[in-house]
Amino acid sequence: MRFAYTIVYVRDVEASLAFFERAFGLARRFVAPGGDYGELDTGGTALAFAQHEVAGDSLGQPYLAAEASALPLGMEVGFVTDDVAAACQRAVAAGAALLKAPTVKPWGQTVAYVRAPDGTLVELCTAMG
Repeated sequence: MRFAYTIVYVRDVEASLAFFERAFGLARRFVAPGGDYGELDTGGTALAFAQHEVAGDSLGQPYLAAEASALPLGMEVGFVTDDVAAACQRAVAAGAALLKAPTVKPWGQTVAYVRAPDGTLVELCTAMG
């Protein structure tokens, strides 16, 4: 078994794709006809976005939409970068909300947190070890 993708359910797939392109420099890998699903190339896996209606059809039950919650959901998307401060500034300039400025952890890793306009919690960090 291998990890293939993460799907974030959002109101506007195009807006999420555009934000993640601007904020993190990712490239589109696939967009479904009609625009209700799209993927970004992150290397070995895909970061995907699907409209809430697609999720409703797939799950067959309600769920908590990230943008509907005043608090970030209990999961994050993480990106490794050599310059967390610059990545954080770029994300905020693209429309993210800064939740936690870059901080050096006791084990030496630098970590910051932003929240995308669609509600997705994003960690920006240096590589471990």
